Parts: sequence; structure tokens; C-alpha cells
Amino acid sequence: MAQRGADLIKHLRSALFRRGRKPGLRTAKTTLAAVLSFVLAQRLGTSPEPVLAPLTALLVVQLTMYETVANGLQRVASVVAGVLVAVGVASYVGLTWWSLGVVVAASLLIGRVLRLGAQLLEVPISAMLVLAVGGAHGAAWERVYETLIGAAVGVVVNAVIVAPLYVQPADDALTELAERMAAFLRRLAGQLRVGWSRETADQMLNDARRLGGEVQRAERTLSRAEESARFNPRGGQAREAQPRLHIGLTGLEHVYVTIRNLCRALLDRTYFVPVDEAETVYDAAMREALADVIEAAADAIENVPKVTSGAAPAQAARSDVDRRLTELLRRRDRLAELLVREVSSDRAAWQQHGSLLTDLDRMRVEIEAAIRPPEHAWRPSPVTERQRRAVRQAVAVGREAARRRRRRHR
Repeated sequence: MAQRGADLIKHLRSALFRRGRKPGLRTAKTTLAAVLSFVLAQRLGTSPEPVLAPLTALLVVQLTMYETVANGLQRVASVVAGVLVAVGVASYVGLTWWSLGVVVAASLLIGRVLRLGAQLLEVPISAMLVLAVGGAHGAAWERVYETLIGAAVGVVVNAVIVAPLYVQPADDALTELAERMAAFLRRLAGQLRVGWSRETADQMLNDARRLGGEVQRAERTLSRAEESARFNPRGGQAREAQPRLHIGLTGLEHVYVTIRNLCRALLDRTYFVPVDEAETVYDAAMREALADVIEAAADAIENVPKVTSGAAPAQAARSDVDRRLTELLRRRDRLAELLVREVSSDRAAWQQHGSLLTDLDRMRVEIEAAIRPPEHAWRPSPVTERQRRAVRQAVAVGREAARRRRRRHR
């Protein structure tokens, strides 16, 4: 219980004070973007009180440059689509209950076709606001201009003022994952030394499964780091670090699977003996040897982040982990000798012992894979076809709006 409390406090502290983050930076950038967009919209005379420009800037400024650009494009597309729907309906009817229903239904349908995601509701909102003023062309296009200003200012501010790059949080997440895996293995080794039972094995398996949440969190953080490199003038740091972090995370993810399988093998062994013999399924010498192997694995895992972070010389960091893996192999061979002796007297145990040794061997291989040198450079993934389609649809909507406007002025 005390260990879990300490782990929780450590997790909260790392979440609140993660290295590489500047407290208040995003707040300052968002505030600046809102103020600048409001001033610019006032200077351009879009409307007497152009509050839509700062509102758009507030919504556009995101954690990464890619999110900021994508969110800005989606918001512009949603406003333009809503304005077109409202102007089209207002050309024939005014604001009634049934025209309102037509506008909302058409706006939602268009938003889904354009794949606007979180900005979907902005289409009917824009349409209803324009319809409420009778579809006035001035009010309609003021809304579009202010949205464009807010989106543009939000993108520029996020790019110019320390474009966020989330390499350090990804490195921190991988380090925390390795530390939690090592702490779990040491706890498992300590439990083996003091005794073993079916209930203990079941509890350790459940605890091992909870490590999956840490693996998923590290994956999300690395994905955020990769995304932050897109459209980012400072993306070189992420391009240099991503191969190491990706290899390390993939290796630790496989290590997690082997830890879970190892705990499963330890639990299964208790079910292949009578209930009253479950607590003596491994004798004291065997439990001591198994605990030594697991502690050696914990030592190796704990040092993986020294390689993946790039903070220490790569060759020296890999050599350090290799020495620990060599010790792991030596202890594993000593355990194998004890297990072979038991098999000679209990032939029914060979399958369970073989599974146990296989899991330990696989763990050693996966730890070694987590520190291998990158073979290829990394570049942010290109724009996907789905994203290209969304951009083309947004451009088409804008062109149609321009054609309608030209026709009205003829």
C-alpha cells in the first residue's frame, strides 16, 4: 500500500512539473492571439465589435502546430459552409420554425460530408446567426472575414512564439514506463523471496496487467511528439530523437507483454498441483534463483532510458545495459539448472518450467531490442489522403462562395 501511494505521488508530481514545459506559455500565446486578432479586425473594419476574430483565435491555438493549422482550416470551412447555407435559405424564406430546421439539418449534413470533426456544430451555429439577421450579405461575410483573421493570427502566433515541441514529455513518459516496469519486477522478486501462493500469483498478474495503461500513455505522448514536428520550424529535434524513442517504446511494449506472460506462467504453475501444495510449488532455492533473474531484468530495464534519451554517449549507455543483460543470462542459466533437476523428479512440470524460461529469454531479447541503434532517419508523415480530401472540399466551398459573391455584384 505504501509503495502504491509513493508511486501515485510520483506520478502526480511528474504530470504537474514535467521537464521541458514552460508554465503559462500556452496561456500567454492564446491571450496574445486573441488580442492581436481583435485589434487587426478592428483596423480592417470588419464589424463594429469583431469578437468573432478573438473567439476563433482562442479555439485555434492548440498544443501543436499541426493541430493549430488543422483546427484553423476546419473552423474556416465550417463558418463558410454555415454562411452559404444561411444565405441560400434566406434568399427564399425568412426565419421560421421550419426554415430553422432545414438550416440546422442541412448544416449538420454538410459538416459531416466535410469531416469537420469538433467544428461540426460551428456550421449550424454560423448558419443560424446569419439567418437571424435575415441573411444579410454584410453580416454573413463579416463573420467569414473575422474567422479568417482569427485563424490566421492563431497560426502565426503559435508558429512564431516558441512553436511547441513535445520531445521531452515523450522522453519522460518512456522513462516513467521503464521505472514502473522495473519497480513491479522488484516487487515480484521480493514477493517470491518471502513466499508464494495462488492468491499472490493472481494478484501479481492483475498488477502486471495495469502496466498496460502506462504503455498506452507513453504511446500517446510519443504520437504527440511526432505530431508536434509537423509544420514546425524546430522539428529537427523531434526528427533526431524519434527513432530512438520509437525503438525504445516498441521494445518496452514487448517487455510488458512478456512480464504479463511471466506472471501468467507463475500463476498457471499453481494450478498444476493440488490446492494444499500451491504454496510450495517452488522451493526456497528455486524462488531465490528466480527472484535473482527478475531483479537482473529490472536493472536492465531501468537503464534503457539512458540509451533512448540520448543524454549519455550512446555506446557507453548500450554497453551498460549489455552488461546487465549478460548478468541476466548468467542468473537465468543457474535457474534453469534448478528447474531441470525438479523435472527429473516431476516430469509433469517440464511444460510449465519451459514456459517460464521462454518468457525470461524473450524478455532479455526484447530489452536488447529496445536499445538497438536506429537504422533509418525519420520524417513527419506526409498529409494523408483523407486530409487532402478535406482541404480540397474546404477550397471548393470557398470558391463557390466567391462565385456567388461575384454574381451578386454584377
